[in-house]
Amino acid sequence: MMETEENIVIVGAGIAGLATSLALHRLGLRSIVLESADSLRATGFALALWTNAWRALDALDIGDSLRQRSLSITGLKSFSADSGAPIKEVSFVGNNSVEYESRCVRRKDLLETLANELPQGAIRYSSKVDSIEESGPLKLVHLADGSTIRTKALIGCDGVNSVVANWLGLQKPVYSGRSAIRGFVEYPEKHGYQPKFHAYFGGGVRFGFLPSDEKSLYWFCTFTPSVVHFDGNAEQDPMKLKQFVLNKASNVSKELSTIIDRTTLDCISIAQLKLRLPWNVLLGNILKNNVCVVGDALHPMTPDLGQGGCSALEDSVVIAKCLGEALIKPITEQEDDESTKIRKGLEKYAKERRWRSFTFISAAYLSGFIQESDNKIISFLRQHFLAGVTISVTLRIANFDCGRLTVS
Repeated sequence: MMETEENIVIVGAGIAGLATSLALHRLGLRSIVLESADSLRATGFALALWTNAWRALDALDIGDSLRQRSLSITGLKSFSADSGAPIKEVSFVGNNSVEYESRCVRRKDLLETLANELPQGAIRYSSKVDSIEESGPLKLVHLADGSTIRTKALIGCDGVNSVVANWLGLQKPVYSGRSAIRGFVEYPEKHGYQPKFHAYFGGGVRFGFLPSDEKSLYWFCTFTPSVVHFDGNAEQDPMKLKQFVLNKASNVSKELSTIIDRTTLDCISIAQLKLRLPWNVLLGNILKNNVCVVGDALHPMTPDLGQGGCSALEDSVVIAKCLGEALIKPITEQEDDESTKIRKGLEKYAKERRWRSFTFISAAYLSGFIQESDNKIISFLRQHFLAGVTISVTLRIANFDCGRLTVS
């Protein structure tokens, strides 16, 4: 059986894996990305990227390229999902406080841009990880095709059902009790909607839509099946999913209903919302023997802050900087071997990201609970106070700078 050796192996060619490999590449560090599929998997339609994500994309030197294909979101308007009454409006530009950058980017555009910046051969497709074994300071990554890769550093970017996270002993993500239906609609001409994030809270559901570019819109509906009595058999039928969302939106917003009605069935999907218990991130092994996790493999969260992809991009820049400082920075003390330097770099990464990950998961869960709840007391507080608080928390968490890709 074929056996090769690599200094740094990344598992998973999603946002986290590709961004981590590109960040390392920008610092002159070679890595390979193992992807189980036979080609790039651009699953999902679009995602909102906030200020922290754009700072990370600028550090990766691909921010301007993606800006050319997306509209700048100028503000957020929130409404009651019970009555459609306005709750709060926030501007992202033109005020004396912090200015935020937010855009809705097609997932396919993001993944292809990341992949195209990598050197040829950096992504190895049809490479499913079967098991991980320790061999002294090295890790043996056994693939389903029978081959083995020996590596000094293994970075798991393999999503919610991460093989690497499981090897580390992290608990499996748990079901939040909520699900999300998402859709993407394209118009033959300009759609004419303002470049704003429109959000609807309450009554056991949470709606939202925002433009991606001048001809396309992304929308979502998160809900609690036990509260809204959703028929689980509809999960395999996009027509039923569409009708379910239309029924919920019909008394809330004519704009929202029109957008959903225009969505073709092949552009509608549903998924259960899962999260890693935040104390498991705080107390569990997110790093062990030069093996660590990044992105959804580290901190799967509900989408209520819009930080899933953003946090993965943050992670990628931070871990590359930590490894770069360990491997590239001139040594002034007694020389360490490479495995020891990698360990020190990964330890610094884990220390920096543990609390940030805890915050992401906890704040997203609480925000979703407040925004979606149909409890009368929470509904009253949301209308008069809590909606503004959750929006403020979303913007505050997004105002984070992971720094440039330099080694000090």
